[in-house]
This record gives sequence, structure tokens and C-alpha cells, in this order.
Amino acid sequence: MKILFVGDVYGRTGRQMIEDYLPKVKSKYQPTITIVNAENAAHGKGLTRKIYRQLLEAGADMLTMGNHTWDNREIFEFIEDAKQLVRPANFPEGTPGTGIRYITLPHNTQVAVINIQGRVFLPALDDPFRVVSQLVDEARQKTPIIFVDVHAETTSEKLALGWYLDGSVSAVIGTHTHVPTADERILPRGTAYLTDVGMTGPYNGIIGVQRASVTKRFLTSMPVRFDSEDGPGQLGAVLIQIDEKTGKATKINRILINDDHLFFD
Repeated sequence: MKILFVGDVYGRTGRQMIEDYLPKVKSKYQPTITIVNAENAAHGKGLTRKIYRQLLEAGADMLTMGNHTWDNREIFEFIEDAKQLVRPANFPEGTPGTGIRYITLPHNTQVAVINIQGRVFLPALDDPFRVVSQLVDEARQKTPIIFVDVHAETTSEKLALGWYLDGSVSAVIGTHTHVPTADERILPRGTAYLTDVGMTGPYNGIIGVQRASVTKRFLTSMPVRFDSEDGPGQLGAVLIQIDEKTGKATKINRILINDDHLFFD
């Protein structure tokens, strides 16, 4: 089986890239399931019910989130009913939503999708290592196919979680920093790993934000409103091939679409 994972959808440009390219990517690579990180999908800040539905209609089977989960307060109105959405599992107890969900395939094969958030240079949440370990133990009672979106700031924390989970999950893929890394590999015990899958959004922005705003912030150290950059888009994704019986990854390939990396059907 194959899992297609698309990195952080950022604002209107990111949603347009999903609409324009996700069906084409799925047609070319024929993934079994498609997972999309959507924490920045609503103008770069959170997720609305309308956009949640739009991303599913465009071809996503499950959406993951991150540290911007609560930036758009509309999410509180629908997150408990959103059966194709996971938010970081290590948010405090009592937080709405869930950090693990299952996708059921034909012949009752299940795929567990877990979302976890790092703590280095991010808000102090529950220990991601402990929480993800508990969820993996739960998931392995149902399926060996487990996908983990690690939403974290530092490469070291993501890599540590990758090695920590090697052999117990099918894939550990990083999100949050919006810049794709080139370290995709299959770890020794069969877990596919990539530090950051990159973003799906404005290609000429700075991690999605207007360049002038970010530059002004660096030059003046003053508060600046961060709005989404317009112009051409990009799509960052990864395709992982997995043995359904063992849950071990057998292949991992990055996908990058932008004006300098054109997509060919």
C-alpha cells in the first residue's frame, strides 16, 4: 500500500494548489490513502469547517494539525464531529478533538494516523515521547500500519522521535517548518523518516508569509502583521510504500511541485 502525505497547507494559495494538483498527483502515484496537514489552511491560521470539507472533497482522507490548531476559533464548533481530523495528541487532557484516528480500507485493513507536537521552542505540552508511545501501543492492537505526523520546530527533536519509534510505526514525517528537507530514508527497523515534508502554499513568500513583512520584523524587531504572500504556489509531499502485513516501509520518495520543479503527469 502507499500513503501520500501533503505538507502544511497555507492559506488561499495552498488550498488552490491542493485543488489544482492533488487530483493529478493522486492519479499519477495512485496512493491508497492521502493525508494532509491543514493547520495553516485558513489564511495561515487554523482551519474552518468549510475548508475542512473542501480539503476532503479535493481528495484528502485524513487531516492533521499542529500548534496553530486553535488559531481560528470556529474549530471549536466542529472538531468533535470531524471524524477525519486529528490534532496533536499531547495537548492537555480535556482538550477537544483527538490525536489518533483510524482509516479503514477494503478487507478491514486499518491505518492509524497519529499527530504529535514537539516541545522545543514551542508551547510546553505533555511529553511527546511518552504520549506517542502510549498511542502506538494502542494502535498496534489493531494494525501494524501506523503513520505519525511530528509537528515540531527542531530537526533534533523530530529525528529523535524518528529513531525512538523506528520499528514500531510505518512512518515518522515532520511538519511545521515549511521548508522541505532532503533526508528521506528507511530507518534500520523499517520506519520511513523525513525531517520536514515542506509546505503547500506561496512559493515566493517566507514560509508562506509576505516577504516584506518578515524582512521588516528582522530589521526592526517590532511586531508586524503576517499576511499570506500572493503569487505562484508550491506543493510539498512525500509518498511512502508500506508492506501491509508487517507495517514496515519499503520505499519513500519526496514530491515537490513549484515553478522550478514542474509537475508532469
